[in-house]
Amino acid sequence: MYPDHTDRTPAVRAPEVHHPTPLTPTVAPYAAPLVPVQPAGIPAVASIVLPDGRVVTGYAIEPAKPEPVAAKPAVSRAAVNIALGGIGFGAVCGGLVLLTTFIAALAALIHQLIILAAVIFGGWVAVQVFGASGHRDGTTVNIRKAVFKRNHFHG
Repeated sequence: MYPDHTDRTPAVRAPEVHHPTPLTPTVAPYAAPLVPVQPAGIPAVASIVLPDGRVVTGYAIEPAKPEPVAAKPAVSRAAVNIALGGIGFGAVCGGLVLLTTFIAALAALIHQLIILAAVIFGGWVAVQVFGASGHRDGTTVNIRKAVFKRNHFHG
């Protein structure tokens, strides 16, 4: 990573190793806000000597482990809701078909009753117009004590 310098001789130095002092947690007299909890133990300090002679010291960090994924159900809730809605709609459709059939039958019954009333009323009117009255000879008109009966004068 770093080029070797060939024009001068490398200086021989003793590597310096720094040991950091860990911080001890202090107890607060009041309720502190929640903060992320550190691991129970303090990890070991690791030092690395670089090719140019520098020493890098630090804590070894474990790679973050992913949290286990919750098991997904075999069928999604949306699919179940859609299926139940379809079943409910199918159940209602049967009732709607019966309701429309009932309304059509009721309309046909009312139509037949109106026709029956018209036939009965028309028959009654026909009997009144064409039926027998008290005079079978014809129309009687009385004019000044003279009686005319269909082209016949009776004095």
